[in-house]
Amino acid sequence: MNTSAPGAAAARLREAAAQLGVPLDSQQLTQLATLASELLRWNKAYNLTAITDPDEVLTHHLLDSLSVQQDLAGELIADVGTGAGFPGLPLAIVNPARRFTLIDAVDKKLRFIDHAARTLQLTNVVTQHVRVEQLQPPQAFDTVMARAFAPLPRMVQLVAPLCDAHTTVLAMVGRWPPPESEAAQFALPVDWRIVADRPIQVPGLAAERHVLRLQRV
Repeated sequence: MNTSAPGAAAARLREAAAQLGVPLDSQQLTQLATLASELLRWNKAYNLTAITDPDEVLTHHLLDSLSVQQDLAGELIADVGTGAGFPGLPLAIVNPARRFTLIDAVDKKLRFIDHAARTLQLTNVVTQHVRVEQLQPPQAFDTVMARAFAPLPRMVQLVAPLCDAHTTVLAMVGRWPPPESEAAQFALPVDWRIVADRPIQVPGLAAERHVLRLQRV
């Protein structure tokens, strides 16, 4: 978010989020702006993300994360391969009644997430420093989401221990469906199926986006 014009940036974020069906109040706008500025500040030392332009942080991280808001189900949400906290942190800001577990194997990224959660006073965020396939949660999550985590067949195999028959798995992908020549690479195991494909237009992001909703059969 462009710190040289914070008022204009906040207005742009509010308008773009509204286009995605996510109304933001003033506190949430402030929290999202703080998250963006802290990400850029930490990135100078820790190389958390390849995105260094404030406007691209707005589109590629904040808005892209908020684009799956309407697809969340239930109270317990897992974000696997969360990286620097996306989509988990922006969604935790706008869903204070839901509990988010952000999972990654890279310690420096989780240290940033813990710092951001403290700074933003997000009491609904916890981190797990573990490879997702090694995680053994005490109960299945209601929603498991992943953005650019692994190819689809591998992703569902990795997240299977986090799921039961009622879990919604959200895969944030680019082009869909894949070209016929690549379709075999995206074939799911027999006990998984895609139950919905929702195309998304993220304001200001000139790239194809889809949210795939998957469930175990």
